[in-house]
Amino acid sequence: MFGTTLVLALRSIRRHLLRSFLTILGIVIGVGAVVTMVTLGKATTAAVQQSISALGTNILQVRPGQGFGRGGGGPRPPDFKPEDVAAIANQIAGVTAVAPQASATATAIYEGANWSTTINGTTDTIFQVQPWPLASGRRWTPVEESAGAAVCIIGNTVSKNLFPGGDPVGHRFRIGPISCDVIGVLTTRGQAGFGGDQDDTVVMPIKAVQRRFTGNRDIRLMLVGVDERFSTSTVQAGITDLLRERRTITGDKPDDFNIFDTKQISDTLTGTTTLLTGIVAAVAGISLVVGGIGIMNIMLVSVTERTREIGIRLAIGAVAREVLLQFLVEAIALSCLGGVIGLIVAQAAIAIIAPLIKVQWLFVPEINIFAFAISAVIGVVFGYFPARRAAAMNPIDALRHE
Repeated sequence: MFGTTLVLALRSIRRHLLRSFLTILGIVIGVGAVVTMVTLGKATTAAVQQSISALGTNILQVRPGQGFGRGGGGPRPPDFKPEDVAAIANQIAGVTAVAPQASATATAIYEGANWSTTINGTTDTIFQVQPWPLASGRRWTPVEESAGAAVCIIGNTVSKNLFPGGDPVGHRFRIGPISCDVIGVLTTRGQAGFGGDQDDTVVMPIKAVQRRFTGNRDIRLMLVGVDERFSTSTVQAGITDLLRERRTITGDKPDDFNIFDTKQISDTLTGTTTLLTGIVAAVAGISLVVGGIGIMNIMLVSVTERTREIGIRLAIGAVAREVLLQFLVEAIALSCLGGVIGLIVAQAAIAIIAPLIKVQWLFVPEINIFAFAISAVIGVVFGYFPARRAAAMNPIDALRHE
């Protein structure tokens, strides 16, 4: 009986193809929008998490100043000194290593090719705090670091623009006012969470950068590695107390430095993208309700158009539940057809949009199954009333209908 009813429902849909398509258009748009938004939201969240994890886990970033959007027009807080780095490394329990950083920008030149890039001066502890393997070459030695030797490790972007198709290790190029020997090339990391190219960098011993580029011993950033056995919040509190003491901040005076926990940043950004994805998906889901109302409307019209057919079926022995089942199956078939088309449209949209916003294409089975199931439920909910109305008709009145 169910098979026969399904065949009748499909025949009815085929007889009115244009009307059927317009009926399911709301379902198609709703399913397509929900699946597209949720999938792209998950892909964006994954990209953010990947970018944050590239910075390293259990890392605290310590910077002078009061953070984003705070501080205002007062005097610029003093930068950190090498003594601050040593104090944190030696006096705070749970700190595995501290990597100071001083940065500058300059143009790198090699045999007619030039590239503007960022110079990152640091110590060898950076590779302990923030693991970043080398694709080739070596790290600098303690002697080269203490002497501030003009040696450098370059990122993949710099390598491709200055040494296309070749191995830069062992070559010398000019960057700013000095010549630098390439001793290593970093592995590729790609785009950062805020759109920056992590591979567009030249890493040098911090003393070389301070002497040749910044002209002082100031440190604008410290990356602090935290032992996994310790809580980052506990270590952060210890660093805060130590720096307040060293920078003579007493009483209720606010800190003139800020400490960011990369895990907290990741959790905050992930929570934000998840919330926005949910809001957008909820708004897109409204079109599913609109599509359901459209199905109910067309099914009511169909019941009116087929009143005599219903009367004939009831008169020759069909029971009410068979008539109800026929129209209910027809509504469910319309909704499921809209759901399938919506899923196809969503995958096509994801394949087009994902490269444009530079996220990885994802297929999330659970959201696809959920969206299709919702489309089927909408067919049941919004198709039941027209089907019930058809089943409740009096055969004699239905046969008299003109």
